[in-house]
Amino acid sequence: MRLLNIRNFAVAVATIVVVFGVSGSSWARTVKTRVHAGLKSSMHLKTAAMLHGEDVVPGAMPENIAADGSAALVPEEGKPYELKMTNLHTGENLDIIYRIGDMYLPDALEKLNYFLRDHNTQDVSNYDPKEFDVLHAMLARLGKLDSVISVVCGYRTPETNSALRHNSPQTGVAEHSQHMEGHAIDLRVAGVTTATLRDAALSLKAGGVGYYPVSQFVHVDVGPVREWVFGSKQRRAIVAQTHRGARHSSGTAAGQ
Repeated sequence: MRLLNIRNFAVAVATIVVVFGVSGSSWARTVKTRVHAGLKSSMHLKTAAMLHGEDVVPGAMPENIAADGSAALVPEEGKPYELKMTNLHTGENLDIIYRIGDMYLPDALEKLNYFLRDHNTQDVSNYDPKEFDVLHAMLARLGKLDSVISVVCGYRTPETNSALRHNSPQTGVAEHSQHMEGHAIDLRVAGVTTATLRDAALSLKAGGVGYYPVSQFVHVDVGPVREWVFGSKQRRAIVAQTHRGARHSSGTAAGQ
């Protein structure tokens, strides 16, 4: 009888171990899965949040001009659009509200045009105001509206553009550059990586975005929507990646 009790006790213990052991493992796996699912969900939301935010919705120039020829009154209500810039060539700084609500402020646009002038010739262009909306939206998506934009290049006359192409061929200056149209700005933002700036600009789908990782700036324009990379290291990386992809593909080629 004593022997039977011992055996029964051993069976009971084994049963408890098996049952709780399996249940414990299942519980642990369940918790682990939930934790990982939570992390993936959080990461997904964080990434998605970076791709949303202010869109580029162009404003309008004042349509009502007073009889005496003076400019229309500045609207008292509406969202202020502010930009802070420093020109790396002239050393000038500008902190300006260029738009309130849907209305551009002509005086502010004139100051921006002068600020972005060709520093070699002092010629001034009339920038497309949408370019400033692109910059504002880009900073908004980055949560950096108070940051200062470092202007690497603003307006370029055809003469300056041609000289840069011939004297500095390694800079990647295009023959028909959007800079000559007052449609483009090359820029940096302190504390923001060049790749992050590029991604924010690309997310807007509002024009051309050039990525210059070697020179550490991003080209942003309001021309046709397109993108490119300029830099020897990046070209080699892209070529290598293309070759690797070609070896694993079915032979279909892609170009840009």
